Amino acid sequence: MSYRDLDRPPLDATALRSALTGPGRFWSDVVVTATTGSTNADVAEAARGGAAEGLVHTTDAQTAGRGRLDRAWTSPAGSGVIVSVLLRPDGVPAGRWVWLPLLVGLAVDATVHDCGVASGLKWPNDVLVDGRKLAGILLERVETPVGPAAVIGVGLNVTLRRDELPVDTATSLALEGATETDRTIVLRSFLRNLEALYRAWSASGGDPSVGIRDSYTRRCVTIGSRVRVTLAQDEIWEGQATGIDDSGRLLVDGRAISAGDITHLRPAR
Repeated sequence: MSYRDLDRPPLDATALRSALTGPGRFWSDVVVTATTGSTNADVAEAARGGAAEGLVHTTDAQTAGRGRLDRAWTSPAGSGVIVSVLLRPDGVPAGRWVWLPLLVGLAVDATVHDCGVASGLKWPNDVLVDGRKLAGILLERVETPVGPAAVIGVGLNVTLRRDELPVDTATSLALEGATETDRTIVLRSFLRNLEALYRAWSASGGDPSVGIRDSYTRRCVTIGSRVRVTLAQDEIWEGQATGIDDSGRLLVDGRAISAGDITHLRPAR
């Protein structure tokens, strides 16, 4: 990336590695690139090659990023935190991996609050500010020679200006008056928040009652809202979101939704 915008300095790789990696630390390596196609694809390839848990790949610019449901994720170079991490929750039953994107959402939400912005969580994988999307999360399960791994990607808008927003329902930390927009500091905060949540969750065998389910329920703005649910078979219906069940599924009028596109029609009271 050509460093021309004083508001968008490149990520500080040395500072990130110094703060996050080393003997006894969770994060095994932090790879920082000026540009890449997809950080998720990079980490997935590394996972298949036997990379250890705790690998982080972040970049200043991503050219082929994807969001959930294969939607494109784009942002100007240097304007956001684009990061993917490799997790290997070997002691967690496969059925509890569904909590991982919700756990990551909590880490992003905590980071946004660290930056002085009040945000909330939209089930299953978005972070919102007053209904505007600030961040998205993508989890991919990857089969590797040493067992399955979770590759989790996060895209967080940091310094996007209004004329750079991909849609008018998006926002950025800068637009919301954040007290911190240095991407290196924001990323460091996120990785520390994620580490704390993930360590507790994985040590419990993925038990959602260990700080995850209750915290997510409190922070989820979908709960209490009237929503439109679009399922993969193009089935569309509306109802009231009332909670999250033990499997991380959204409850809408008593029906458990494990996957689908959720549109908020009326916010929670």
